[in-house]
Amino acid sequence: MKILASPEAVEYIRERGGMLFVWTEIARMYTGPVTYLEASTESPGVTHDFQRLSGAFDLFVDVGDRSLPEEIHIGLKGWPTKQIRAYWNGRNYVL
Repeated sequence: MKILASPEAVEYIRERGGMLFVWTEIARMYTGPVTYLEASTESPGVTHDFQRLSGAFDLFVDVGDRSLPEEIHIGLKGWPTKQIRAYWNGRNYVL
């Protein structure tokens, strides 16, 4: 799996301890359930089974019963407060 993180996101993660947690969540939509990625520099708790990957920062990933994506894209979004975001093969939802 490739980790593609913007320089701004890497700096944001390092300033907050150098760890990023990424996991799947399911949203119930009128068309059916949609799975997407959540990301945080703080652990969401012990209910996840994270795999640790190291690089420019420590990435902890839990994709449930799915295979890892080919790529996880990491970026900062939002204004005025930036928030860390993770994307599954460049998408904001999981296929």
